Amino acid sequence: MAARLELQPDRLFPADPALRAIARRLHETVRDLPIISPHGHTDPSWFADNAPFPNPSELLITPDHYVFRMLYSQGIALEDLGIQPVEPGGRPVETDPRKVWRRFAENYHLFSGTPSRMWHDWVYSEVFGLDVVLSAETADLYYDTMDAALKTDAFRPRALFERFNIELIATTEDPLDLLPHHAKLKRDGWGDKVITAFRPDNVLDPDYEGFLDNLETLADITGCETTGWLGYLDALKDRRAYFREHGATSTDHGHPTAFTADLTQAECEALFHDIVTGASTPAQRELFRGQMLTEMAKMSLEDGLVMQLHPGCFRNHNDALFARFGRNMGADIPVATEYVEALRPLLNKFGNNPDFTLIMFTLDEDSYSRELAPLAGHYPALKLGPPWWFHDSPEGMRRFRERTTETAGFYNTVGFNDDTRAFLSIPARHDVARRMDCVWLAQLVAEHRLPEEEAAVIASDLAYNLAKRAYKL
Repeated sequence: MAARLELQPDRLFPADPALRAIARRLHETVRDLPIISPHGHTDPSWFADNAPFPNPSELLITPDHYVFRMLYSQGIALEDLGIQPVEPGGRPVETDPRKVWRRFAENYHLFSGTPSRMWHDWVYSEVFGLDVVLSAETADLYYDTMDAALKTDAFRPRALFERFNIELIATTEDPLDLLPHHAKLKRDGWGDKVITAFRPDNVLDPDYEGFLDNLETLADITGCETTGWLGYLDALKDRRAYFREHGATSTDHGHPTAFTADLTQAECEALFHDIVTGASTPAQRELFRGQMLTEMAKMSLEDGLVMQLHPGCFRNHNDALFARFGRNMGADIPVATEYVEALRPLLNKFGNNPDFTLIMFTLDEDSYSRELAPLAGHYPALKLGPPWWFHDSPEGMRRFRERTTETAGFYNTVGFNDDTRAFLSIPARHDVARRMDCVWLAQLVAEHRLPEEEAAVIASDLAYNLAKRAYKL
């Protein structure tokens, strides 16, 4: 007999009855607040076209690297999960979504104790009304139930958007994207619900595959001469303005480190010449990335876009997987990252200006209390983004609050953002964040470090108000 699937109302709350009661009361005040999702990677075509999702596998498995990286770690080929390689040939790709789903169900036990398990169980129970645990035995019941639901109007993207009580969601596009889906959303009256964010890595990072070709495309789109330094900057300004017209309030940068630089114009021109002629060294390419972060900060001060920086990740660590499938295949690994010296050139130039906002994320938790919280607790421009990626988890959220609150406080952070491609997991992720923030606040209340009334205000700010304020929404 299949095990029952039941979401416990006190999940994630403390075992201690007194603490649990406080956390429960605080959670009641934020549980039903609208969702602000100011940074993510959902596909804008979902909302623009509002077409039915094709099937459970393409909705819940294929786009979610949290899911398929775990299965891959257990020796399951990505082709067997229906994931198409960049180049044809090699192992055949499974084209039957039901078989993909069965393979996932047979291995669902691998996710025990992980955030993915919590998110998926929430989706199965709350969205689809399933009441038995996913397993090989229940795989077809799950598939048939969800597949039938996805064929109805109630499960189209815009209907689910409203059902999930999402007030706003931001997708992420690169400067070469002409944003046709956002243009359609704007025409349909959804332009203030689904906005874009400017992610220029492919034209700022000389080590990004196809970088020089991307600069040519950038020139074609903007009419600017991108082989010269000033023309290149003009092209980036042009694209930023275009993104702003399509709702963008932020930029996002996935640089390998937080290194920044502040060069003279002559130095920038000489460096850019070496970059575009292919004569640069690895050290020069890192210097260029660092200078471009400072240039992006300068442009943010001019056009008002909030700047986000996501360093500390060794991307595409698995060369063979990258060659066959490309980016975002679950092979990105956290690395130690330094911030005090790295950010100093940028912060010395712009960090004291309250009209500029830089939101810092990290995968290096060791830097929270030693570097990032003290920096955010001093510079008016710097704010701390929420626990990201590998740390978007109950324990990751707890560690973040433990290591940053005493130095940076709550109001030098920006609430929560889900940073996901998995649309149906968004309310589940926000639910986890709200619960864990209430657990942390309950601890402070129980220890008489914070009145419960004030804790309730902070809980609402963390769940809703800080994100709106930080991202200028």
